[in-house]
Amino acid sequence: MESLIAAVREQEEAARFLAWPGDFDLDRGDHVEEVHLASGAALEGFAGDGAGGTYFFCGEGGEERPILYAGSEGGAALVAIGLPELVRLLLVVPWWRGCQAFTDEESRELEAEYLEDMPDLVARRDRAAAALGLGLGLGLPDQAEALARLREVATQLGEDFVLIFTPEGHPYEPLFTP
Repeated sequence: MESLIAAVREQEEAARFLAWPGDFDLDRGDHVEEVHLASGAALEGFAGDGAGGTYFFCGEGGEERPILYAGSEGGAALVAIGLPELVRLLLVVPWWRGCQAFTDEESRELEAEYLEDMPDLVARRDRAAAALGLGLGLGLPDQAEALARLREVATQLGEDFVLIFTPEGHPYEPLFTP
């Protein structure tokens, strides 16, 4: 099976959507600060966002590994278990960073703002999902499901994925609070 990273690189429609509004760039995997996981597990930066945040694979393995996001302002959270889950989140709720309460209402308000600037957002998302084989109800959750999973991953499963700013030995602040 082809890797999802390779598929994103090959599918221009998907890569464009993930770049914006997803704010996910596979060419930006270097984090600006030296960091490590408190557990000592491996940490591999593989993508970033426009504000200097980084997506890391945690532990050993391939694209099925847990994914931690570290923002440029010192916040971090586990956001997905495996790249397919992260891509689904970015397709369905690209404004996930603004959903601090994980509510559908909060997401709908952010969605409305995005739709003002990008009226074809849903059509672009559907084309990107189809290009990756995730379209037409074959794997995309709705917003409420995506946010519920993000809440579960970030606030429950993520407790074991504490990112440490190596030079000072201090943990990053959680991006989300339970």
